[in-house]
Amino acid sequence: MLTTQDKDLLKRKGISEEQLNAQLESFKTGFPYLKLAGAASPKQGITIPTPKEQTNYIKAWKKYLGREGKVLKFVPASGAASRMFKDLFAFLDGTADTPDNDFMQCFFSHIHFFAFFDALNEVCKKNEGKDIDTLIAEGQYKAVVNNLLNAKGLNYGKLPKGLLLFHKYEKGPRTPVEEHLVEGALYASANGEVNLHFTVSPEHRPLFEALVAEKVPAYEQEFKVKYNISFSEQKASTDTVAATADNEPFRTADGQLLFRPGGHGALIENLNDLDADVVFIKNIDNVVPDRMKEDTVTYKQLIGGILVTMQNKMFEYMELLESGEYTHAQLEGIIRFMRDDLGVRNPQIKYLEDADLVIYMKSKLDRPIRVCGMVKNVGEPGGGPFLVYNQDGTISLQILESSQIDKQNAEYVKMFESGTHFNPVDLVCGLKNYKGEPYNLKDYVDPQTAFISSKSKDGKELKALELPGLWNGAMSNWNTIFVEVPLSTFNPVKTMNDLLRAEHQ
Repeated sequence: MLTTQDKDLLKRKGISEEQLNAQLESFKTGFPYLKLAGAASPKQGITIPTPKEQTNYIKAWKKYLGREGKVLKFVPASGAASRMFKDLFAFLDGTADTPDNDFMQCFFSHIHFFAFFDALNEVCKKNEGKDIDTLIAEGQYKAVVNNLLNAKGLNYGKLPKGLLLFHKYEKGPRTPVEEHLVEGALYASANGEVNLHFTVSPEHRPLFEALVAEKVPAYEQEFKVKYNISFSEQKASTDTVAATADNEPFRTADGQLLFRPGGHGALIENLNDLDADVVFIKNIDNVVPDRMKEDTVTYKQLIGGILVTMQNKMFEYMELLESGEYTHAQLEGIIRFMRDDLGVRNPQIKYLEDADLVIYMKSKLDRPIRVCGMVKNVGEPGGGPFLVYNQDGTISLQILESSQIDKQNAEYVKMFESGTHFNPVDLVCGLKNYKGEPYNLKDYVDPQTAFISSKSKDGKELKALELPGLWNGAMSNWNTIFVEVPLSTFNPVKTMNDLLRAEHQ
């Protein structure tokens, strides 16, 4: 039974009672596991272009940049960096006053190599009256960490990754936001303009806006481009209700319904609100210094070229099918394109008459398209590329997380564990149809790919509903192409000491 307070909360969030009831029902029913046809690999589903093909695709991308299409970089940047500092917080809260594990010993022995060293040194001198080296010599390790993480110092424990100093340069250190500005100028500059969109949390938006306002003029001068930077926040209407172990609404100590952010899948709404023809998607922390950017730029141009090339074919085929003037041989050519280039297969296709075949092909071709870079599996956590059965019995390429796979199915577990590649979140997307009209991206989400996780609030266990992931179920009904890209293009920063890796120095 909903109280007046509950109804007011729903109204403020923009969530209907029907949506609330559907979410609560999903805790009871759960979500089905996906039916897998196999892990994608270079043998089936992952493209490895030849050197000649690479050259042609990169030329296609550079040619596209001279046209009227709007290109945009979409960077999810709202996540807090608190997980980066898990080990440092543990040290600060622990009983040991000196580094007592490998992680902390590595951190302090290499502290001069961090891009934030000079800034941290200054706040230590201001707050402690001593520089870092003196504090370390005196055994005041916790004072150094305190000034790094907490509000009296750099406050890194409460900031998002995008605002942290990641890389050293002669002109001064750069944040990930700045590295994305540079990347945009190098591979997404169309007619002298670079469009970037960052999704941020409300409390950090002013800091992002201030950083951009401060830094953009210098980069515009350096790269001779004009930046158009925009921001958005995860919508309150995409929050999901929490449930108790008995699948009842979870209420806080003061009796309010508890809503939680629905995960990065909620960002499909933010992406849907943007006006762009081609959009690159890349996580905020997957950036490298300029000396390492060559591969990044080359392979972004490559996947961009593959996207516009394949999209042009899709558009031509849609126009042909819409005209009604086609031969059976042309239909066979479209089937081969869908099977070989888009990875779309239909076990029942041989039974379809031409009229039904055309309806089927239109339904599959007339949808958004994405090209996803995939790197060879080296044991990093993350989703992987698969061939998956859709609800209509067809097979298509999907990115799956381990939570979407039935662990009781030994065959599926083997597929996941023996996968040759994994997903580094390196996407380029085509968001408009052959008429130049934007797709409503929410129509292509598979709601059955949401999942339920266990969390806690104030010491009480709860069930949380995670929306279909942005590059998982939220793009389930897109056309997907997997392309192998080198591991050098994947350099995420998950812990503080990742910044000490050669790729970030």
